[in-house]
Amino acid sequence: MSSSLSSKRKLDDYAGGGDSLILPTNVIRSRKDDTPLRSPTRLKLYLIITNVFWDNTLDFHAISSDTIKSIHEEIQDITGIPVTEQRILYNEKQLHWEQTLDECQVENFAELSLVGRMRSAKHPKACELINEAVSIVFVMCKKLPPFIVPVSVKVMLAEFLSMMPRINLEASEQLKLFGASSAPAALVMLYMSPLRTNRSAADEAITHFITSIMSILPVRLRHESVPIIFEFCNLLKEAAGIDDPLYCFCRSSLGAMTECTMIGRKAELAVPVIFSFVEELAAKISHALILSVGSRRFFGPSLVDISDFSSFVLPLRKAIKGYDPIDVPSTENLRGVPHVYTDEVINFYRIFLDLLSKLEWCLGKLEDRINSDLKRNKDTLHIGFCHYLEFMKELNSISKIYNGCEGLFWEAMTKRKGAFCKLVIKCAKRSDDNSWIFVCKDVTNFEARRHLAMLMLPEVKDDDDDEEQHEMLIDRSHLLAESFEYMKNAKIESLRAGLYMEFKNEEAAGPGVLREWFFLVCQAIFNPQNALFISCSNDRRRFYPNPASKVDPLHLEYFRFSGKVIALALMHKIQVGIVFDRLFFMQLAGRRITLEDIRDADPLLYNSCKQILEMDPEAIDQDALGLSFVHEVEELGTRKTVDLCIDGKSIAVNSENRRQYVDSLIQHRFVNSVADQIDHFAKGFADIMSCRRFRIAFFKCLEPEDLDFMLHGNESAISVDDWKAHTMYDGFKETDDQISWFWKIVGEMTAEQKKILLFFWTSIKYLPIEGFSGLATRLSIYKTSDSCGRLPSSHTCFYQLCFPAYPTSDVMRDRLSIITQEHIGCSFGAV
Repeated sequence: MSSSLSSKRKLDDYAGGGDSLILPTNVIRSRKDDTPLRSPTRLKLYLIITNVFWDNTLDFHAISSDTIKSIHEEIQDITGIPVTEQRILYNEKQLHWEQTLDECQVENFAELSLVGRMRSAKHPKACELINEAVSIVFVMCKKLPPFIVPVSVKVMLAEFLSMMPRINLEASEQLKLFGASSAPAALVMLYMSPLRTNRSAADEAITHFITSIMSILPVRLRHESVPIIFEFCNLLKEAAGIDDPLYCFCRSSLGAMTECTMIGRKAELAVPVIFSFVEELAAKISHALILSVGSRRFFGPSLVDISDFSSFVLPLRKAIKGYDPIDVPSTENLRGVPHVYTDEVINFYRIFLDLLSKLEWCLGKLEDRINSDLKRNKDTLHIGFCHYLEFMKELNSISKIYNGCEGLFWEAMTKRKGAFCKLVIKCAKRSDDNSWIFVCKDVTNFEARRHLAMLMLPEVKDDDDDEEQHEMLIDRSHLLAESFEYMKNAKIESLRAGLYMEFKNEEAAGPGVLREWFFLVCQAIFNPQNALFISCSNDRRRFYPNPASKVDPLHLEYFRFSGKVIALALMHKIQVGIVFDRLFFMQLAGRRITLEDIRDADPLLYNSCKQILEMDPEAIDQDALGLSFVHEVEELGTRKTVDLCIDGKSIAVNSENRRQYVDSLIQHRFVNSVADQIDHFAKGFADIMSCRRFRIAFFKCLEPEDLDFMLHGNESAISVDDWKAHTMYDGFKETDDQISWFWKIVGEMTAEQKKILLFFWTSIKYLPIEGFSGLATRLSIYKTSDSCGRLPSSHTCFYQLCFPAYPTSDVMRDRLSIITQEHIGCSFGAV
C-alpha cells in the first residue's frame, strides 16, 4: 500500500490521551475525480481525520484485496495512532479487520473516516464486545470447519444487550453503536453461509437479538430499535428473498414496532418505506388468493402475511387519511388526487381494487365448494380460509379512506353472502374484534348474526361438577322470590361458570331441571300480574317494561335480576317462550324510538299519532284537535298531566310543530317513563357478558327478529317427521310395533299435547329455530323392563324417554295421554 501525507505532523497529543477524534455526523459520499486510475484494482482513498489538534485529509492508494487490518497498520505508521485505538467508517459503517476493501465494497475515490476509541467514550465495553462478536462472525465465514469458536455469537449479543441502559435515552446510543459496527451486515452474511451450522447460528443470534430488544426496551423507547430491524429487513430481503423465514420474522417484528413509531417525513420510518412493505405483502396476498382457488385444499394467504399486512396498513392509513375520505375521480384520472402523499394514495387505491376483486372471485369459488359439499351432506371448510375473515376486516378499513369504496366492499360481500356467512360462523372467534361486521347486516344471515352475538357471552362449561358453579335450591311455590334472592347474592363469576339447579323435595337435578327452571322463571318474570312487564296489545307474546313497576320498591333490582336471567338463558341456548317488543329491543340496542316502533305496543296511540301527522295543515292550525304539549298519565290509580316540554300547557299543537309533539309524546311515554327500568335490565345483562362494553354491541349486531328466534325459538308447529328423524332407539328397533304405535299416536296429538310431551321428554317446550337439528344431541327412546302398568319416564338431561314394551297401541295411547296433561307433563321432576 502506498500513501502520501498532506501534513507530516503526527498526532503526538493523541498519545497523551486527549479526547481528540470525533465521529462525523453527516453521511459520507464518494468523491468524483476526473482522472481515473489506470489499474481497476488500485484505489485512491481519502481518510478524513478531524480533531482539535489535527484537521486534515490523508490520501493514499491501496489494492482492493488489501485487508482493513493492513490499512489500520499503515495509519499507525503515518499518524502514530495505535491500531487498537482506531476505527474506520465507510458510509457510517465500521470496517472490520478481517474484511478486504473489495468485500466492504469500497469504491475508488471513497472517503473513509478515522474514529478513535476514546477513553472517555460512552459504552466502551459494549463497543469492544460487539466488535469482537463481528470479528468472530468474519472468522466463521472465512474458515472451513472444524474450527473452535470461543463463545457463540448469540451469547455475545445477549451480553451486549445486558449492558444496555433501560431507563434513559442512552439505550439509543448503544443501539446506534450496534448498527455502526456493521453487525447486521455481518450476521446476514453468516446467515447466507453455505454451512448449516453458520446459518443456524446466525438465525438464532438475530432472532434472539430482535426478540430481546423488543422485550427489554420500555414502550417509549422501542422505536429506537426500528433502524436496526429495518436494516435487517433490507439486508435479508436482498440476500435471501421475501419468502425467507428469518426475513418474515424481521418484517413481522418491524410491523409490530410501527404502533410505537413515528411515521412521516422526519420520523423513524417514512411513508414510502411503510408503503413498500404494504406493496410487497399485497402482491403476496394477491398471488396467494389466486393459488388458493386452484388448490383442492383451498390454501389461502398465510396468517403471517395477513397479520403483517395489517400492521403496516394501520400506520399508512393514519398517515394518508385526513378527517374526510379522499375523492378518487376514476381509475383513469388518478393523478388528479391532491395529497401530500399522492403516489401512495393512488397506488394504495389500486391495491384495494385488485385485492377486492381477487377476494370476491375466491369467495365465489368457495361458495361453489360449499354448495357442492351441502349436496353431498358435507359441512367442511378448510382452516386456511379462516384467515380470510381477518383479511376482509383489513380491506374494510382501507375502503374507508376513499369515497365510495366502503360501498364497493359491502356490495362485493353481499354478492358472496353465502361464503361470507359461512366464514363468520366457522371462523369468527371470541378473541376477535368482530364489530366491523355489524355495519352492514344485509351481508349476514340469522345464523351468522347469532354466532357473533353468542361470542360476546361466556362459554358454558361442560363440567357439571365444577365447584365454581352457582348452586340453587328453589321451592316451586316461591319460584320468583327465591330465584331473585339466589341471583341477588350470587358472585358474577359463579353465574358465568354455570348453574346447578334443584327443586326442593325433588330428586331430579342436572341440565334438564335447569332448562325447566329457566322456562318457569321467565314465565313468572314476564307475567303481567307481577307488574314488571306489559304484554303488547297486538301480540301477547311480546313484552316491554311497565312504567308502573315502581309500585314495588324492589322493582329496579328485579329488572337487574331479569337482565341476568335472560343473558344466562341465551348463554345456555335455552328458548324460554317469550319475546321482546321492538321498542324494548331498540332501546337496548341504543337506537332512538320512532313512531313505527310503537305499533304493537300501543296500537291506539300509534293510530292517533298517524292521524295527527296526516291531517290537513289548515284544519290542525285552526286548533281542530285542541292539543297542547302535555300528556295525561295514570299513576297508582290517579291521573295527572305532565308537560312534554317547558311550559307545555301554553304551546298549542299546529302543523309546524306536530311532528315534534308526536316525538315528544313517544319519548315520554316509551322512553323516559321506563329509562330506569331499561337501564337496570341492561346492567344485569351486562353483568353476565364476557365484557361489559359488549352490552350495546350484542343487541346492535342483531335484528329484532333474531332475538325472537333466540328467546322464543321455532314458532312453527312441531314436525313429527323431523322429531322422528332425530330420535334414536335403545332396546327397541325402528321396525318394532311399539315404535310404530308411538309415532302414530304422537302424530294424532294436538299441538299443545306435542309441546307437553316434548317438555316431559327434554324440559324443552320451544325448539330452536332449526327444529330438532338445533338441539345439542339427538333424542332417544329407551326400552325398560318395567311392567306394562308403569307410565313412561324420562331422563331430561339426556333427552331420553323410557317406557316398557306395551302390549297394544291402546295401552300405549292411554299411558301417553296421562303424561301429556299440563299439570303432569310440566311439573314432573324428571331426572
